[in-house]
Amino acid sequence: MDIKIYHVDAFTDRLFAGNPAAICPLEQWLSDSLMQQIAAENNLAETAFFVPNSTGDGYEIRWFTPELEIDLCGHATLATAHIIFTEISPMLEKIHFQTKQAGELTVTRQKEAGLYTLDFPARPAVKTDLPDGLLSALCSDITPKGIYKSRDYMLVYEKEVDVKQISPDFMALDKIADVFGVIVTAPGDEVDFVSRYFSPGASIPEDPVTGSTHCTLIPYWAEQLGKNELQADQISTRKGKLWCFNKDDRVLISGKAITYLKGQINI
Repeated sequence: MDIKIYHVDAFTDRLFAGNPAAICPLEQWLSDSLMQQIAAENNLAETAFFVPNSTGDGYEIRWFTPELEIDLCGHATLATAHIIFTEISPMLEKIHFQTKQAGELTVTRQKEAGLYTLDFPARPAVKTDLPDGLLSALCSDITPKGIYKSRDYMLVYEKEVDVKQISPDFMALDKIADVFGVIVTAPGDEVDFVSRYFSPGASIPEDPVTGSTHCTLIPYWAEQLGKNELQADQISTRKGKLWCFNKDDRVLISGKAITYLKGQINI
């Protein structure tokens, strides 16, 4: 069996930046175990697999880390849309994706701006208590001004530099087991807000750029800043840029993408 594979850097317009994802177009689903093995072999934060849907007007999509299937992934969805727009259906302007847990997702192309816009469900966070061990695991002596929880813990800091200086103990962070990961965020020096994201339990110690966390970040910062249109940077080593819009119970997340590799898997 030969399977096409693409490697795309998402939320960036330059190679070796943003968040890399592997993309595998399929005619029909492979077994779960085989898709998991391919994702483990790729050893990227996510590998996305997609198939045409039964009505022929869109696709079904699934995302795997090297260890497990996840419920929602922004950068690999953006990367998948980039491959469909550039390699498969260049005349399309919008793509509909059906998912197992996140409902229907759409990606729209803004051709002149070179942007792809994800329409995702909002995941507002609620205030919560600081779990035991979290601050020490982040190896920061700065206390966040707010602690929130949705799928992930979200810790809000006063300044961008507070987020930059965090240097987690990932083994300790992995023991915070009741959430998928930990977001740290603050107002940005040059953008509306910045963030970083840690998810060692899914073999992603620090994710370079994370679309799904912005489902939580956008509603929070829209309320805090009193505006719905926001610009964000994820300030990992690779860095990524996101244009965001808060829209009731949805969020719009826009970014760029660039293809790094085209190849073939032989199984």
